[in-house]
Amino acid sequence: MDSVPREMASIFGAQVVALGVIATTLTRRKDTQSSGKSSDIGSKEGEAHEEMIDKKKPDEVSAKIKCENFFILYGICVWIPVFALIVGLKIYESMGKYAYIGVCGGLAAPLLLQPLMFPKLTGEENVPLKQRHCLKANVWIAIYSFLGNYWATHYFYCVLKAKYTMDWLPAFELNSVPVCMYFATHFYFTFYHAVSNKLFRFVTQNYIDDAWRLVFMVVLVINFAYFTAFLETFSISNFPHYTFENRQTVYTIGSLFYALYLVVSFPMYFRLDNHAAGKQHTLFEACLESLASFMMILILLDAVRLGLGIPFVMP
Repeated sequence: MDSVPREMASIFGAQVVALGVIATTLTRRKDTQSSGKSSDIGSKEGEAHEEMIDKKKPDEVSAKIKCENFFILYGICVWIPVFALIVGLKIYESMGKYAYIGVCGGLAAPLLLQPLMFPKLTGEENVPLKQRHCLKANVWIAIYSFLGNYWATHYFYCVLKAKYTMDWLPAFELNSVPVCMYFATHFYFTFYHAVSNKLFRFVTQNYIDDAWRLVFMVVLVINFAYFTAFLETFSISNFPHYTFENRQTVYTIGSLFYALYLVVSFPMYFRLDNHAAGKQHTLFEACLESLASFMMILILLDAVRLGLGIPFVMP
Protein backbone atom coordinates (compact mmCIF):
# COMPACT_ATOMS: atom_id res chain seq x y z
CA MET A 1 0.00 0.00 0.00
CA ASP A 2 2.93 2.36 0.60
CA SER A 3 3.66 2.53 -3.11
CA VAL A 4 0.10 3.49 -4.06
CA PRO A 5 0.47 7.26 -3.42
CA ARG A 6 3.66 7.36 -5.51
CA GLU A 7 2.11 5.34 -8.34
CA MET A 8 -1.05 7.45 -8.41
CA ALA A 9 0.96 10.69 -8.23
CA SER A 10 2.99 9.53 -11.24
CA ILE A 11 -0.15 8.57 -13.18
CA PHE A 12 -2.03 11.79 -12.46
CA GLY A 13 1.08 13.86 -13.04
CA ALA A 14 1.50 12.31 -16.48
CA GLN A 15 -2.17 13.01 -17.24
CA VAL A 16 -1.87 16.67 -16.29
CA VAL A 17 1.29 17.06 -18.37
CA ALA A 18 -0.34 15.39 -21.39
CA LEU A 19 -3.41 17.65 -21.17
CA GLY A 20 -1.22 20.71 -20.66
CA VAL A 21 0.93 19.98 -23.70
CA ILE A 22 -2.07 19.33 -25.98
CA ALA A 23 -3.88 22.39 -24.61
CA THR A 24 -1.15 24.60 -26.08
CA THR A 25 -2.30 23.54 -29.56
CA LEU A 26 -5.91 24.64 -29.05
CA THR A 27 -7.19 27.73 -30.83
CA ARG A 28 -9.59 29.93 -28.89
CA ARG A 29 -12.80 30.98 -30.61
CA LYS A 30 -12.88 34.64 -31.62
CA ASP A 31 -16.59 34.87 -30.78
CA THR A 32 -15.99 33.72 -27.18
CA GLN A 33 -13.27 36.29 -26.77
CA SER A 34 -15.45 39.16 -27.93
CA SER A 35 -19.06 38.39 -27.09
CA GLY A 36 -18.91 35.46 -24.71
CA LYS A 37 -21.33 33.44 -26.83
CA SER A 38 -20.53 29.82 -27.50
CA SER A 39 -21.82 26.45 -28.62
CA ASP A 40 -22.11 22.83 -27.59
CA ILE A 41 -20.23 19.93 -29.21
CA GLY A 42 -20.70 19.34 -32.91
CA SER A 43 -21.63 22.96 -33.76
CA LYS A 44 -20.45 24.84 -36.82
CA GLU A 45 -17.93 27.61 -36.55
CA GLY A 46 -18.61 31.31 -36.20
CA GLU A 47 -22.06 32.81 -36.49
CA ALA A 48 -23.74 29.60 -37.60
CA HIS A 49 -23.62 27.92 -34.21
CA GLU A 50 -24.72 31.10 -32.41
CA GLU A 51 -27.66 31.56 -34.77
CA MET A 52 -28.70 27.98 -34.11
CA ILE A 53 -28.71 28.55 -30.35
CA ASP A 54 -30.50 31.89 -30.64
CA LYS A 55 -33.36 30.23 -32.51
CA LYS A 56 -33.96 27.87 -29.59
CA LYS A 57 -36.39 28.79 -26.85
CA PRO A 58 -34.62 29.94 -23.68
CA ASP A 59 -36.14 27.13 -21.58
CA GLU A 60 -35.06 24.50 -24.12
CA VAL A 61 -31.48 25.74 -24.20
CA SER A 62 -31.14 26.09 -20.44
CA ALA A 63 -32.97 22.94 -19.28
CA LYS A 64 -29.94 20.72 -19.85
CA ILE A 65 -27.61 23.04 -17.95
CA LYS A 66 -30.16 23.51 -15.14
CA CYS A 67 -30.46 19.74 -14.86
CA GLU A 68 -26.68 19.39 -14.59
CA ASN A 69 -26.63 22.13 -11.96
CA PHE A 70 -29.30 20.30 -9.96
CA PHE A 71 -27.40 16.98 -10.14
CA ILE A 72 -24.17 18.64 -8.98
CA LEU A 73 -25.80 20.72 -6.23
CA TYR A 74 -27.69 17.69 -4.94
CA GLY A 75 -24.46 15.72 -4.82
CA ILE A 76 -22.46 18.39 -3.01
CA CYS A 77 -25.19 19.28 -0.53
CA VAL A 78 -26.94 15.95 0.09
CA TRP A 79 -25.64 12.51 -0.84
CA ILE A 80 -21.88 13.15 -0.62
CA PRO A 81 -22.08 14.52 2.95
CA VAL A 82 -24.45 11.70 3.95
CA PHE A 83 -22.11 9.02 2.60
CA ALA A 84 -19.08 10.77 4.12
CA LEU A 85 -20.75 10.61 7.54
CA ILE A 86 -21.79 6.97 7.14
CA VAL A 87 -18.29 5.86 6.15
CA GLY A 88 -16.31 8.32 8.29
CA LEU A 89 -18.25 7.62 11.48
CA LYS A 90 -18.61 3.90 10.64
CA ILE A 91 -22.38 4.13 10.91
CA TYR A 92 -22.56 1.24 8.45
CA GLU A 93 -21.57 -1.09 11.29
CA SER A 94 -25.00 -0.64 12.85
CA MET A 95 -26.93 -0.61 9.55
CA GLY A 96 -28.99 -3.60 8.46
CA LYS A 97 -30.62 -4.55 5.19
CA TYR A 98 -33.53 -2.15 5.58
CA ALA A 99 -31.28 0.75 6.59
CA TYR A 100 -29.07 0.30 3.52
CA ILE A 101 -32.05 0.20 1.19
CA GLY A 102 -33.72 3.09 3.01
CA VAL A 103 -30.66 5.33 2.83
CA CYS A 104 -29.76 4.57 -0.79
CA GLY A 105 -33.36 4.53 -1.98
CA GLY A 106 -34.10 7.73 -0.09
CA LEU A 107 -31.10 9.50 -1.61
CA ALA A 108 -32.01 8.38 -5.13
CA ALA A 109 -35.70 9.28 -4.80
CA PRO A 110 -35.41 13.10 -5.15
CA LEU A 111 -33.51 12.67 -8.42
CA LEU A 112 -35.95 10.12 -9.81
CA LEU A 113 -39.04 12.05 -8.72
CA GLN A 114 -37.85 15.51 -9.73
CA PRO A 115 -39.07 15.27 -13.37
CA LEU A 116 -42.56 14.34 -12.12
CA MET A 117 -42.93 16.45 -9.00
CA PHE A 118 -40.43 19.31 -9.24
CA PRO A 119 -39.88 20.12 -12.94
CA LYS A 120 -39.56 23.80 -12.03
CA LEU A 121 -36.07 23.07 -10.70
CA THR A 122 -34.94 22.61 -14.30
CA GLY A 123 -37.30 25.21 -15.76
CA GLU A 124 -39.47 22.58 -17.45
CA GLU A 125 -42.80 22.93 -15.68
CA ASN A 126 -44.44 23.97 -18.97
CA VAL A 127 -42.77 21.23 -21.03
CA PRO A 128 -44.66 17.95 -21.66
CA LEU A 129 -43.36 15.17 -19.41
CA LYS A 130 -41.79 12.99 -22.13
CA GLN A 131 -39.99 16.01 -23.61
CA ARG A 132 -38.38 17.15 -20.33
CA HIS A 133 -34.63 16.88 -20.37
CA CYS A 134 -34.59 16.01 -16.66
CA LEU A 135 -36.72 12.92 -17.36
CA LYS A 136 -34.56 11.82 -20.29
CA ALA A 137 -31.39 12.37 -18.26
CA ASN A 138 -32.73 10.33 -15.34
CA VAL A 139 -33.94 7.52 -17.60
CA TRP A 140 -30.60 7.45 -19.46
CA ILE A 141 -28.66 7.14 -16.19
CA ALA A 142 -31.18 4.69 -14.69
CA ILE A 143 -30.86 2.24 -17.60
CA TYR A 144 -27.09 2.57 -17.68
CA SER A 145 -26.64 2.15 -13.92
CA PHE A 146 -29.10 -0.75 -13.69
CA LEU A 147 -27.34 -2.72 -16.41
CA GLY A 148 -23.97 -1.80 -14.93
CA ASN A 149 -25.00 -3.41 -11.67
CA TYR A 150 -26.92 -6.35 -13.11
CA TRP A 151 -24.33 -7.42 -15.69
CA ALA A 152 -21.05 -5.55 -15.45
CA THR A 153 -20.58 -6.07 -11.70
CA HIS A 154 -19.87 -9.71 -12.50
CA TYR A 155 -16.81 -8.64 -14.46
CA PHE A 156 -15.52 -7.02 -11.28
CA TYR A 157 -16.24 -10.28 -9.47
CA CYS A 158 -14.31 -12.28 -12.07
CA VAL A 159 -11.45 -9.95 -13.02
CA LEU A 160 -10.83 -8.04 -9.78
CA LYS A 161 -12.14 -10.72 -7.39
CA ALA A 162 -14.45 -8.18 -5.80
CA LYS A 163 -17.25 -9.24 -3.47
CA TYR A 164 -19.88 -7.84 -1.13
CA THR A 165 -19.75 -9.24 2.39
CA MET A 166 -22.88 -7.89 4.11
CA ASP A 167 -24.19 -10.57 6.45
CA TRP A 168 -27.78 -10.10 5.23
CA LEU A 169 -26.96 -11.18 1.67
CA PRO A 170 -28.38 -12.89 -0.39
CA ALA A 171 -31.77 -11.94 1.06
CA PHE A 172 -31.79 -8.49 -0.55
CA GLU A 173 -29.90 -8.79 -3.82
CA LEU A 174 -30.70 -8.92 -7.51
CA ASN A 175 -28.48 -11.12 -9.65
CA SER A 176 -25.94 -11.33 -6.80
CA VAL A 177 -25.73 -7.53 -6.39
CA PRO A 178 -27.20 -5.82 -3.29
CA VAL A 179 -30.43 -4.01 -4.17
CA CYS A 180 -29.22 -0.87 -2.38
CA MET A 181 -26.38 -0.56 -4.92
CA TYR A 182 -28.85 -0.12 -7.78
CA PHE A 183 -30.10 3.03 -6.05
CA ALA A 184 -26.67 4.25 -4.98
CA THR A 185 -25.26 3.96 -8.49
CA HIS A 186 -27.96 6.26 -9.81
CA PHE A 187 -27.03 9.25 -7.69
CA TYR A 188 -23.31 8.56 -8.13
CA PHE A 189 -23.61 8.55 -11.91
CA THR A 190 -25.87 11.60 -12.17
CA PHE A 191 -23.16 13.59 -10.39
CA TYR A 192 -20.25 12.20 -12.43
CA HIS A 193 -21.94 12.80 -15.76
CA ALA A 194 -23.12 16.30 -14.89
CA VAL A 195 -19.54 17.27 -14.01
CA SER A 196 -18.18 15.69 -17.20
CA ASN A 197 -20.73 17.64 -19.25
CA LYS A 198 -19.49 20.88 -17.69
CA LEU A 199 -15.88 20.05 -18.57
CA PHE A 200 -16.64 19.03 -22.15
CA ARG A 201 -18.88 22.03 -22.73
CA PHE A 202 -16.15 24.39 -21.55
CA VAL A 203 -13.80 22.99 -24.20
CA THR A 204 -16.35 22.93 -27.03
CA GLN A 205 -17.60 26.41 -26.19
CA ASN A 206 -14.23 28.09 -26.06
CA TYR A 207 -12.05 26.38 -28.68
CA ILE A 208 -12.30 25.92 -32.42
CA ASP A 209 -13.36 22.49 -33.62
CA ASP A 210 -10.23 21.13 -35.31
CA ALA A 211 -8.06 18.02 -35.14
CA TRP A 212 -6.19 19.20 -32.05
CA ARG A 213 -9.40 19.83 -30.15
CA LEU A 214 -10.50 16.30 -31.01
CA VAL A 215 -7.21 14.92 -29.67
CA PHE A 216 -7.58 17.03 -26.52
CA MET A 217 -11.17 15.84 -25.99
CA VAL A 218 -10.15 12.19 -26.35
CA VAL A 219 -7.34 12.62 -23.81
CA LEU A 220 -9.65 14.59 -21.50
CA VAL A 221 -12.32 11.86 -21.60
CA ILE A 222 -9.79 9.12 -20.83
CA ASN A 223 -8.10 11.09 -18.05
CA PHE A 224 -11.31 12.24 -16.37
CA ALA A 225 -12.77 8.73 -16.58
CA TYR A 226 -9.69 7.30 -14.86
CA PHE A 227 -9.61 10.08 -12.26
CA THR A 228 -13.30 9.58 -11.43
CA ALA A 229 -12.91 5.81 -11.20
CA PHE A 230 -9.94 6.12 -8.86
CA LEU A 231 -11.65 8.73 -6.71
CA GLU A 232 -14.67 6.49 -6.15
CA THR A 233 -12.49 3.48 -5.40
CA PHE A 234 -10.41 5.46 -2.95
CA SER A 235 -13.40 7.10 -1.28
CA ILE A 236 -14.90 3.73 -0.32
CA SER A 237 -11.59 2.20 0.76
CA ASN A 238 -12.66 2.40 4.41
CA PHE A 239 -15.93 0.57 3.72
CA PRO A 240 -15.19 -3.04 4.73
CA HIS A 241 -18.13 -4.77 3.05
CA TYR A 242 -16.88 -4.37 -0.52
CA THR A 243 -13.59 -6.20 -0.73
CA PHE A 244 -10.98 -7.06 -3.37
CA GLU A 245 -8.34 -9.74 -3.58
CA ASN A 246 -5.62 -7.11 -4.01
CA ARG A 247 -6.70 -3.58 -3.10
CA GLN A 248 -3.41 -2.01 -4.22
CA THR A 249 -3.93 -3.40 -7.72
CA VAL A 250 -7.51 -2.18 -7.69
CA TYR A 251 -6.41 1.42 -7.07
CA THR A 252 -4.21 1.41 -10.18
CA ILE A 253 -5.25 -1.29 -12.67
CA GLY A 254 -8.75 -1.69 -11.27
CA SER A 255 -9.46 2.01 -11.70
CA LEU A 256 -8.52 1.65 -15.35
CA PHE A 257 -10.94 -1.28 -15.66
CA TYR A 258 -13.73 0.77 -14.06
CA ALA A 259 -12.85 3.73 -16.30
CA LEU A 260 -13.98 1.64 -19.30
CA TYR A 261 -17.52 2.41 -18.16
CA LEU A 262 -16.99 6.13 -18.11
CA VAL A 263 -14.82 6.50 -21.20
CA VAL A 264 -17.90 5.41 -23.18
CA SER A 265 -20.69 6.94 -21.11
CA PHE A 266 -19.23 10.42 -20.64
CA PRO A 267 -19.23 11.43 -24.34
CA MET A 268 -22.41 9.48 -25.06
CA TYR A 269 -24.31 11.22 -22.26
CA PHE A 270 -22.98 14.56 -23.49
CA ARG A 271 -24.84 13.89 -26.76
CA LEU A 272 -28.20 13.91 -25.00
CA ASP A 273 -30.30 16.89 -26.17
CA ASN A 274 -27.39 18.52 -27.97
CA HIS A 275 -29.12 21.79 -28.84
CA ALA A 276 -26.16 23.42 -30.55
CA ALA A 277 -26.05 20.56 -33.03
CA GLY A 278 -29.78 20.94 -33.56
CA LYS A 279 -30.52 17.65 -31.77
CA GLN A 280 -33.47 17.14 -29.45
CA HIS A 281 -33.73 13.52 -28.33
CA THR A 282 -37.03 11.77 -27.82
CA LEU A 283 -37.40 9.67 -24.68
CA PHE A 284 -37.19 6.56 -26.87
CA GLU A 285 -33.93 7.73 -28.45
CA ALA A 286 -32.49 8.45 -25.01
CA CYS A 287 -33.29 4.87 -23.97
CA LEU A 288 -31.72 3.45 -27.14
CA GLU A 289 -28.50 5.44 -26.72
CA SER A 290 -28.18 4.37 -23.08
CA LEU A 291 -28.60 0.73 -24.09
CA ALA A 292 -26.09 1.17 -26.91
CA SER A 293 -23.59 2.76 -24.54
CA PHE A 294 -23.77 -0.17 -22.19
CA MET A 295 -23.33 -2.63 -25.05
CA MET A 296 -20.08 -0.87 -25.99
CA ILE A 297 -18.97 -1.02 -22.35
CA LEU A 298 -19.77 -4.72 -22.16
CA ILE A 299 -17.65 -5.38 -25.26
CA LEU A 300 -14.69 -3.53 -23.71
CA LEU A 301 -15.02 -5.33 -20.37
CA ASP A 302 -15.19 -8.70 -22.06
CA ALA A 303 -12.23 -7.89 -24.28
CA VAL A 304 -10.15 -7.21 -21.16
CA ARG A 305 -11.38 -10.43 -19.54
CA LEU A 306 -10.53 -12.47 -22.61
CA GLY A 307 -7.14 -10.79 -22.89
CA LEU A 308 -6.38 -11.81 -19.31
CA GLY A 309 -7.66 -15.32 -19.93
CA ILE A 310 -10.14 -15.20 -17.07
CA PRO A 311 -13.32 -17.32 -17.33
CA PHE A 312 -16.62 -15.52 -16.90
CA VAL A 313 -18.75 -17.04 -14.16
CA MET A 314 -22.08 -15.56 -13.09
CA PRO A 315 -23.14 -17.05 -9.73
